[in-house]
Amino acid sequence: MTAIYQPPELAEIRQLLGRIQRIAVIGISAKTSRPSRRVASAMQSFGYQIVPVRPGISEVLGEQAYASLTQVPGTIDLVNVFRAPQHVDAIVDDCIDRNIAAIWLQDGVINEPAAARAQQAGLFVVMDRCIYRDYLQLGMAD
Repeated sequence: MTAIYQPPELAEIRQLLGRIQRIAVIGISAKTSRPSRRVASAMQSFGYQIVPVRPGISEVLGEQAYASLTQVPGTIDLVNVFRAPQHVDAIVDDCIDRNIAAIWLQDGVINEPAAARAQQAGLFVVMDRCIYRDYLQLGMAD
């Protein structure tokens, strides 16, 4: 039987956002007008350490950027994904290989099989939601 992705409850999302510190942002843009950049900048302003992950960029938001998740040194608490759904399978593989505890697929990033596989591997998975919007709606910016 195929596994089915089970979205977390809002209380669980609140707990996740309360315990993480270091967020790798895959697909972050150097352009300030792009949602990935705006969301990452906002999360950085809330005290999270942002680790930009995007080939061809050396630095974003004052942080060193890495071409791939596998190149990021140290612990990553959450991977925030701003990539098309067809790229999520490989990102989930990298998260599993690195024992990363959580992955967040932003609005419109929907890959049910990959999300279910990540959950089966023990990752906390949020799909098709905006981390910034949830942070605000959960009252965590107060």
